[in-house]
Amino acid sequence: MIRFLRKLWKDRGGNVLIIMGAALPLIVGAAGLATDTVQWTLTKRELQRAADSAALAGVFGRLAGQTVSTGDCSLSNAITRDESNGFVSGKIGTTTCSATVDGWGTSTNKSVAVSISNTQALPFSSIFLKTPPTITATATAAYVLYGKYCMVSLDNNVETGIQFSGNPTVNLGCGMKTNAKGSAALACGGNAKITATPVAAVGQITPCDNFGTGTTFQSYSPPQADPFASVNAPSVPNPCNKDVFPNGTKTTNVSVTGSTTGWANNTPTTVCYTDFTVGTGQTFTGSDLLVIINSTKNNSGNLNIQGSVTCLRCVFVLTSNSSSNPPPIGNVSMNASAALDITAPTTGTYANIAIYQDRRASTCNNFCDSINGSSTSLLQGAVYLPNQNVQVNGNSGFNTNCLQVVAWQLQFNGNATVSNTCSDGSTGNTFNGYMVRLVA
Repeated sequence: MIRFLRKLWKDRGGNVLIIMGAALPLIVGAAGLATDTVQWTLTKRELQRAADSAALAGVFGRLAGQTVSTGDCSLSNAITRDESNGFVSGKIGTTTCSATVDGWGTSTNKSVAVSISNTQALPFSSIFLKTPPTITATATAAYVLYGKYCMVSLDNNVETGIQFSGNPTVNLGCGMKTNAKGSAALACGGNAKITATPVAAVGQITPCDNFGTGTTFQSYSPPQADPFASVNAPSVPNPCNKDVFPNGTKTTNVSVTGSTTGWANNTPTTVCYTDFTVGTGQTFTGSDLLVIINSTKNNSGNLNIQGSVTCLRCVFVLTSNSSSNPPPIGNVSMNASAALDITAPTTGTYANIAIYQDRRASTCNNFCDSINGSSTSLLQGAVYLPNQNVQVNGNSGFNTNCLQVVAWQLQFNGNATVSNTCSDGSTGNTFNGYMVRLVA
């Protein structure tokens, strides 16, 4: 027996089996920990996707007028999405969620922050851990400044809001935005040459090669608010003159000078006409004026310029005191041969607005408003036609200094050449554009 035991003691066979048996718990534990780590990573990723979606949904919900309050995680069902989208509440353990709404209605970035925590017992690590691990994902989305626009289309239907055709050359020195939806919210064609950035739409921007190098495109962006929504048309004075050339005379020159301090005191010199037509060979010269064009019947009350108009620190308002619904508010027509030198005031109710059309104007789907001018023309300020379509065409070739256009639809076509120049920091030269972005 002693000899057998000595022989067995010296026998080295089976050592590997013994070592493997001793190391097996460590190997199984390492494999289990690796499996749990993969599960932790997957859970973290799913939680992060849910947090990102919830934060973005919270901001978009606020933009749509929905109520999103602190502690609310039912943000457009982003937390309880269906299984095909990955994360399903309750399927991967105990989930808690909290939301924080910051800065809405203030000058801050209007953010929604979401934090999602998941406590989950995993099969292998639970052997070594007394309490299950908690996995947390956080996300913050905000409505942030993301561009400067000087051309805005308020059209919010499924159609084209801004369109380029023919051979226009448009150099805006700023961006453009349309609220139109659909697959061709902003479309371009022909041989148009467009320099503008950013270019944004609520719908899709039709791909084209007409835009300059470096243009930033922003499809599916939030709607742009009407920048002049708080500005209303003035009351029509009584009496109101017949037209800019009284009694139908063929006077070739009219000159009206207003108070140079009127805009600063918000009491501008007001002149009122039932029609403002400056024909070929006629000249209108003015300064510091609030020009009210009161339409009393259809096809009247228009701003029609074929001759020469020089008006410094002036606002042209198309409105009507008619009781009909809708009232017969006139249109804008600037001939390609017209000589323009029009600048907007920089103070007062109508600061930075050169042409204002009453929002009660009926819709116009045939581009019944046109903005053109000769190569020596200058137009500085905003053109506001919120319910109608505006067309820039022909051989206009005029300079626009800090021009803004806010209209229902915009179309550039023909051989129009528009050069918009505005130095950085100029008063009222652009409208701030915003996007919803994850910021943390």
